[in-house]
Amino acid sequence: MLVISTREFRAKQGKYLKLVKNGEEVILKSRENGSFALTPVTEYSTLIPKEYILKTKDEDLKRAITGEELLERLIPRVEKLFDK
Repeated sequence: MLVISTREFRAKQGKYLKLVKNGEEVILKSRENGSFALTPVTEYSTLIPKEYILKTKDEDLKRAITGEELLERLIPRVEKLFDK
């Protein structure tokens, strides 16, 4: 495991990202912000958890509108805004 400063990381980002990609553990230490672990994002990683996406409720789907419906609602408002 490597422990490096944020300054060192900024100076040599590519080097440390390659190390992480190849399995090395890298920890960034910052006096002001604490410590952070660098980890690669894999094909199985997502920014939004799958469980959150899959638990969409029926009410949410009922409230969803199409792009055409959105335009139908917006065009009159834009026309009114520009006094057309």
